[in-house]
Amino acid sequence: MRLPRRHFLRLVAGAAALPALSAGASAEAYPTRPVTLVVTFPPGSAPDIIARLAAQHMSERLGQQVVVENKPGAGGNIATEYVARAAPDGYTILMPVSTNAVNVALYRNLSFDFLRDIVPIAGIAKTAFVIITSASFPAKDLKEFIAYLKANPGKVNMASGGIGTSPHLCGELFQIETGTAMVHVPYRGNYMSDLLAGEVQTVFNPIAQALPLIREGKLRAYGVTTAYRIAALPDVPAIGEVVKGYDAIGWYGLGAPKGTPEDVTKKLSEAINLAIADPKVKERFTQLGVEPMPLTAEGFRKHIATEVEKWGKVIKARDIKIM
Repeated sequence: MRLPRRHFLRLVAGAAALPALSAGASAEAYPTRPVTLVVTFPPGSAPDIIARLAAQHMSERLGQQVVVENKPGAGGNIATEYVARAAPDGYTILMPVSTNAVNVALYRNLSFDFLRDIVPIAGIAKTAFVIITSASFPAKDLKEFIAYLKANPGKVNMASGGIGTSPHLCGELFQIETGTAMVHVPYRGNYMSDLLAGEVQTVFNPIAQALPLIREGKLRAYGVTTAYRIAALPDVPAIGEVVKGYDAIGWYGLGAPKGTPEDVTKKLSEAINLAIADPKVKERFTQLGVEPMPLTAEGFRKHIATEVEKWGKVIKARDIKIM
């Protein structure tokens, strides 16, 4: 059967429009199944705590479950590479943290490029780290702690979750600005039991993870790394009150594989920003010692660039290398 030319052209035009309609409908329907939020550190860590809180409230707004999956190791690079290689469809996303910015300068031979392969979606939260020791450590406050370090160079062991992690870099910046020297002891697992036992003497720890032990009196807190005191530890000074100009934060956000449709990343951005604006979430953040950091995709991109530059200078000054 021969079709009239006019009918034939209509059919061709309709067929050509199908991919566009399909893509638009797909973006509009997203998500139609659970979304996996990959976390760079193990269960119980500060990023894991924040991720699970964010996932719960994002699930309510997206109408689909957001499932947290922990892929620790290599300072967050295992999880980041996993997401960078995932399908760019919005169903596998990453919680980038401050360590990701450090890794840009620290690792030279990665098979992915964090700045190129992970698309920023939104900022979630920021937090101070806190200098802690066991309650039996002789220094009673931050000034005494610095004096002790100066009187005992190389005799205090500083734990961290690994070379180049944010706690490590916070400690290195502290040594630069105080003229002190500690011995860095990187851990692959949890160092808290060794800290409590005095096997290592100090750590610049994420507040969310340390807060319960500080409140129980098992750990002593000397100073927080932000330029101001925080509500969760109002009696603990900012390091900058004693060490002029010191300022370092940890942060958490959302990212997706390069090529993820903009309509999808916008939905994710809207979901997380609505979540962190919720008074219940803000209250929980305060309890954990973190603050909301609502940033657009572009704002988060600029934040990451600033952090990459800052920590790159510290890495160079301290000649920090992955062995």
